[in-house]
Amino acid sequence: MGRTMSSREFNQNPSEAKRAADEGPVIVTDRGEPAYVLLKYDTYRRMSGEGLESIIEILRQDEGDFDFDPPRLEDDFARPSNLD
Repeated sequence: MGRTMSSREFNQNPSEAKRAADEGPVIVTDRGEPAYVLLKYDTYRRMSGEGLESIIEILRQDEGDFDFDPPRLEDDFARPSNLD
């Protein structure tokens, strides 16, 4: 899933940390304890919800990228049930 590296490893080879972050989160430890997480920016944006539209904004769009033609309901759609 992700990789763990010490602060020392991170400082000595930040390029390696960035390459590892392409595969998943990189946990950077400080004195053996998790202290920071390095993520790709796209992953961070997805996790934080940044840049996402609300469902209301999506529904207000004039054009969609799909066709939707719902079927008409028949007149007897809401008829009472026969429980006999």
